[in-house]
Amino acid sequence: MVDPTSDVAENISEEDAPDCATCGATVLDTPRHRVVTWIDGGEVRTAHFCDEDCRTEWDGSAES
Repeated sequence: MVDPTSDVAENISEEDAPDCATCGATVLDTPRHRVVTWIDGGEVRTAHFCDEDCRTEWDGSAES
Protein backbone atom coordinates (compact mmCIF):
# COMPACT_ATOMS: atom_id res chain seq x y z
CA MET A 1 0.00 0.00 0.00
CA VAL A 2 1.20 3.48 -0.83
CA ASP A 3 1.50 5.99 2.01
CA PRO A 4 -1.09 8.67 1.05
CA THR A 5 1.18 11.40 2.44
CA SER A 6 4.12 10.44 0.22
CA ASP A 7 4.90 11.60 -3.29
CA VAL A 8 2.80 9.10 -5.21
CA ALA A 9 4.57 7.99 -8.38
CA GLU A 10 7.96 8.58 -6.82
CA ASN A 11 9.92 5.34 -6.91
CA ILE A 12 6.94 2.96 -6.85
CA SER A 13 6.28 0.02 -9.10
CA GLU A 14 3.13 -0.51 -11.13
CA GLU A 15 2.17 -3.35 -8.76
CA ASP A 16 2.28 -0.98 -5.76
CA ALA A 17 0.59 1.98 -7.46
CA PRO A 18 -3.02 2.76 -6.51
CA ASP A 19 -5.92 2.19 -8.89
CA CYS A 20 -8.38 4.91 -9.86
CA ALA A 21 -11.53 4.50 -7.73
CA THR A 22 -13.70 5.36 -10.75
CA CYS A 23 -12.21 3.75 -13.86
CA GLY A 24 -9.73 1.28 -12.32
CA ALA A 25 -6.70 2.58 -14.25
CA THR A 26 -3.34 2.37 -12.50
CA VAL A 27 -2.38 5.80 -11.18
CA LEU A 28 1.32 6.02 -11.86
CA ASP A 29 3.51 9.05 -12.52
CA THR A 30 0.82 11.53 -13.51
CA PRO A 31 0.52 15.18 -12.47
CA ARG A 32 -3.28 14.92 -12.87
CA HIS A 33 -3.54 12.43 -10.00
CA ARG A 34 -6.13 13.38 -7.36
CA VAL A 35 -6.69 11.92 -3.88
CA VAL A 36 -9.68 12.28 -1.56
CA THR A 37 -9.07 11.48 2.10
CA TRP A 38 -11.69 11.18 4.84
CA ILE A 39 -12.28 9.65 8.28
CA ASP A 40 -14.75 6.76 8.48
CA GLY A 41 -15.41 5.07 11.81
CA GLY A 42 -12.15 6.38 13.23
CA GLU A 43 -10.07 5.12 10.29
CA VAL A 44 -8.45 7.12 7.52
CA ARG A 45 -9.80 6.24 4.07
CA THR A 46 -8.41 7.37 0.73
CA ALA A 47 -9.59 7.16 -2.86
CA HIS A 48 -7.18 7.79 -5.73
CA PHE A 49 -8.21 9.12 -9.13
CA CYS A 50 -6.31 9.36 -12.41
CA ASP A 51 -7.64 12.88 -13.06
CA GLU A 52 -10.20 15.48 -12.01
CA ASP A 53 -12.88 14.06 -14.34
CA CYS A 54 -12.78 10.68 -12.57
CA ARG A 55 -12.78 12.36 -9.17
CA THR A 56 -15.83 14.41 -10.12
CA GLU A 57 -17.61 11.34 -11.50
CA TRP A 58 -16.96 9.53 -8.19
CA ASP A 59 -18.71 12.09 -5.96
CA GLY A 60 -20.37 14.51 -8.36
CA SER A 61 -18.64 17.62 -7.06
CA ALA A 62 -15.98 19.81 -8.58
CA GLU A 63 -12.77 20.44 -6.66
CA SER A 64 -12.93 23.72 -4.76
